[in-house]
Amino acid sequence: MKRDVISMLDVKDDLFEILDLAAEIKRKQKAGEIYEPLKNKTLGMIFEKPSTRTRISFEVGMTQLGGHAIYLSPKDMQMGRGETVADTARVLSRYVDAIMYRAFSHDIMLELAKNATVPVINGLDDVEHPTQILADLLTIREHKGDFKGLKFVYVGDGNNVANSLALGAAMVGMDFYIACPEGYEPNAYIWQKAREIAAENGSKMEILRNHVKAVKDADVIYTDVAVSMGQEAEAEVRERIFRAYQVNEELVSHAKDDYIFMHCLPAHRGHEVTDGVVDSPNSVVFDEAENRLHAQKGLLVKLLGE
Repeated sequence: MKRDVISMLDVKDDLFEILDLAAEIKRKQKAGEIYEPLKNKTLGMIFEKPSTRTRISFEVGMTQLGGHAIYLSPKDMQMGRGETVADTARVLSRYVDAIMYRAFSHDIMLELAKNATVPVINGLDDVEHPTQILADLLTIREHKGDFKGLKFVYVGDGNNVANSLALGAAMVGMDFYIACPEGYEPNAYIWQKAREIAAENGSKMEILRNHVKAVKDADVIYTDVAVSMGQEAEAEVRERIFRAYQVNEELVSHAKDDYIFMHCLPAHRGHEVTDGVVDSPNSVVFDEAENRLHAQKGLLVKLLGE
């Protein structure tokens, strides 16, 4: 039976297994070991939005695992000229072993997955970004050793990354706090699911308005852009509202001395975060970016490995 990963909820039962697999695959690569469990497998990658990390990490990851990846933009496909999403899913399923889709719409993501007969991986849509969070959790575990008891603070817009982070943090037992302006909270359904999972694991979930209060004694501080792709029309309003939530040297001084700073990148330096924070010794943003490669390899092997 085929398995899709559209939401962090789709990896709830074997999240630690995927992280362990990713860590072992990373160890093999660093040691120069050849590991090609996906020989002769092909990943079709549909991109409706531009990408640096998602495209390169999936493409390089498939190559390193012995497989192959095909980049497809709407202008390269008939889907961009009127072919239905359902028909596209059915056709691609006859050619490739899995589909990675980076989409504007979560509903279209679900439609593609419903009609594909091969696994569909969400490479980002307007509701979630699960592959980013796998890399984030791998990075936190590398730097902090364990998740239990950690205070994770997200500062900024309750967007797709925040939604998936809330679920991921709840699943591994971290206390999760989001500091955001009123009206910019995470998705209500996802927040409720995250709270239910956190209750099972004995961890806390809280939405705060005061970002200084939120980051007090934080182990992890995370932020993202105020204007996501597709929100350009709201840019002026969003940048004005989120200016007060900038992660800067003064703000992070309230965190623990050994806190780590995270950002899914690209960072708009001088907007949601300052150079001084991104380039500080506490910043792990480039470890986090590298771990997109290793975490996704773990996921690909889990979904496609024999």
